Amino acid sequence: METFDPLRSKRPLIVYIDYKSPYAFIAKDATYRLGEVLGIDIDWRPLTLNIPSYLGSARLDRQGKVAESQRTPEQWTAVKYAYRDTRRYAELMGYTLRGTVKIWDTSLAHIGMLWAKAQGDMVLRGYTDRLYERFWRRDLDAEDPAAVSAVLQEAGAELDGFEEYRHRDGRVLHDRMQAAIFEAGIFGVPSYVVDGELFFGREHLPMVRWLLEGKPGPAPDVGYDRINGGGHA
Repeated sequence: METFDPLRSKRPLIVYIDYKSPYAFIAKDATYRLGEVLGIDIDWRPLTLNIPSYLGSARLDRQGKVAESQRTPEQWTAVKYAYRDTRRYAELMGYTLRGTVKIWDTSLAHIGMLWAKAQGDMVLRGYTDRLYERFWRRDLDAEDPAAVSAVLQEAGAELDGFEEYRHRDGRVLHDRMQAAIFEAGIFGVPSYVVDGELFFGREHLPMVRWLLEGKPGPAPDVGYDRINGGGHA
């Protein structure tokens, strides 16, 4: 298995995402545009967040009421704001973003991401777009192997061998990657890495672009620029 370096890639930009992160969801299209404007290939990588470790955990019942909670009032405030914040941007982009009913384990979806990535950028993008949009409409169970396989197939991925991969090589690769990612100090999504330097949050896209373009002119302020006029970063 090839040595994995969390801060280095053959491509000029590394992007870390988690399919259960609403902030990563609303950042993906602006990140696509950045790659298209600059004519670069992006190295997309999964970071499986352990949300209960810093925001506690909770589960809703079928009526949308809290059935179980291990969150402090401060943690609930942070979670509710995050959904308000990301939902307004999602609506501007024409997406539906519904709050999740529990803390999802997205490791299977991320193993699917690694499988799709190995089959090319178009397959990966098709998989990512479908999975994100359905997950945030609550139309997809990210822990269901059949659901993940179906999205892979729709994205054009070859499925022969995926069942064994998700149990063995894919699981081993995913777990090794996560250990290395956290050891490198990468803690959240979306995260961007340029020349070994980490930037957390989509508000840094103007700075990321400036670095990738070779630092033309003065450095941009945080989040106040647009990617080629194509919408909020």
